[in-house]
Amino acid sequence: MRDDAMAKRIRFDAESRRQELPVGGGGGEGGGPDLISRLPDEVLGDIISLLPTRDGARTQTISRRWRPLWRAAPLNLDVDDLSDEDHKRIIFATKILCEHTGPGRRFSLIGFRLHNRFDKIDGWLRSRALTGLREIEFSYEFQISPLPRPMPPSALRFAPTLCVAEFACCSFPNEMVPELNFPHLKRLSLRSVTVSEDALHSLLSGCSVLESLSLRYIVGIGRLHISSQTLRSIGVSTAWSDSDTNPIKFQELVIKDAPCLERLIPLDHGLVPATIRVMHAPKLEIVGMLSVGISNLVLGTTVFQEMIALKLTTSMRTVKVLALDSLGPNLGSVVDFLKCFPCCTLQKTMKNTLTYNSLDPIECLEVHLKKVIINNYHGMKPDAGFAKFFVLNAKVLEEMDFGLSCSYNDKWMANQRRRLQVDNKASPGARFAFGHSYAYGITFPIFSKPDPFEWKNRRLFLRSASLLN
Repeated sequence: MRDDAMAKRIRFDAESRRQELPVGGGGGEGGGPDLISRLPDEVLGDIISLLPTRDGARTQTISRRWRPLWRAAPLNLDVDDLSDEDHKRIIFATKILCEHTGPGRRFSLIGFRLHNRFDKIDGWLRSRALTGLREIEFSYEFQISPLPRPMPPSALRFAPTLCVAEFACCSFPNEMVPELNFPHLKRLSLRSVTVSEDALHSLLSGCSVLESLSLRYIVGIGRLHISSQTLRSIGVSTAWSDSDTNPIKFQELVIKDAPCLERLIPLDHGLVPATIRVMHAPKLEIVGMLSVGISNLVLGTTVFQEMIALKLTTSMRTVKVLALDSLGPNLGSVVDFLKCFPCCTLQKTMKNTLTYNSLDPIECLEVHLKKVIINNYHGMKPDAGFAKFFVLNAKVLEEMDFGLSCSYNDKWMANQRRRLQVDNKASPGARFAFGHSYAYGITFPIFSKPDPFEWKNRRLFLRSASLLN
């Protein structure tokens, strides 16, 4: 009798476990037990916190085993993910923050229409469910206004725990900044934010492990001086010029001391500080898009004014990718940049011709330059003359891409072959490809990809390429 009772108890326990474990995703035919459900609560909680908000909440319906996990997992709350309607988003976000026990992992509130809901937002940010928050994305709805809406000071209560912070379309509470430290913040993005120069410098000085900094359309600062032992990526752009809403123009960026800096990227064409000085950045690898909008560019002791070299004394051999943008006839200027950055790959939109003096070789052309992108290529004599310089002189060139701003046919391609002199190319293995004119953009975050310059619609005409090889 005892053995029968024990057998029944074993069968009962086994059946109970089968009911608790959802079926599917196993190795057997027709699905087996969901082995994921056997993972510890802490691991399952981390998985849930990485899911979109609605998907994370839906895990409560999987089984009794999963039911309590979402409320205890680090909260990932994306308010925009809750609904397409504002009033429903408010209802759902409020309910989640009341029911969840925390801690917080990520809170995202993007493009929120204020409509006198400041107290509601402040209440959300003070919720215990967001305690220990690691990532925050906060912005109001974008609008042109002389009076930027203030960011709730409660958004900065997470300073001790934040690792990622993105703020946009608001004014910064300047009086709070000097008292704050961000000991874990690695990525900071400010876009269309009004902040005083002193407050921004204080903010950056409180970020002791910051690696990526993005400043777009910042209002209220004239100069920014950066010294950081940890920064690896900097992206900047100025605000649109408006004497009424933006009386202070972002004029100067100075990189005083950045021993780990790898990327320096002006983020928006035409919206760049007039002066950029790089005093110490020994690991810089990616630079650009540089343009004539930068009136004064100082790299060590080398000086460029509106893309024209006035003094060439510094050679930055660490730079591997250089992006230039100009409409003027200035191939000579490009060559000067290649002398300053002898190991770079070149991406640009420039025109003109220049004779290469083999008795005065350019190291970049002789041993380093492997890829060139020419955008807005029309195929006329000035364009072809510019491109031909690299066809005939880049000894290790592997790939040359042309973004076309014109239609083409077989006759056009034959003419290009003659103009570019591809039969006399300096690099036997060089490949040439033509495609649509590339729409230039920056990929964000700018530190996450090997090459942050994104050339959209980059479809290459292989038929055209074969005609030029």
